[in-house]
Amino acid sequence: MRILGLDYGSKTVGVAVCDPLGITAQGLETITRKEENKLRRTLARIEALAAQYEIESIILGYPKNMDDSIGERARKTEEFRDMLVRRCGLPVILWDERLTTIEANEILIESGVRREDRKKVIDKVAAVLILQSYLNSR
Repeated sequence: MRILGLDYGSKTVGVAVCDPLGITAQGLETITRKEENKLRRTLARIEALAAQYEIESIILGYPKNMDDSIGERARKTEEFRDMLVRRCGLPVILWDERLTTIEANEILIESGVRREDRKKVIDKVAAVLILQSYLNSR
């Protein structure tokens, strides 16, 4: 049973996958696009990864506001979830991702990753944190 974890952003999507036992999350890649609304290639790549890793469900980071309200970014995430369900035919679970990007940045700083290199991997690390949080909750 493999699960895909996604950190959806305005121009990137961080991707992580769990091991076959559903215990640990590993980062796969960061999918980038030039414009926020150009999602066809992004969805196609996620669909390809889902097939390659025999994914059964997708965990999508849900950026709620700190006061638990739903803002513009969360609404865009809900729309992306709907597109994923239509494209991949898999269940997509929204998972609270508050502060994961900050936590990912701190991990990278502590690991000695240079600032310009952090931008390349921060979304992938955030996807790992989102997926691992979900796995730990089960």
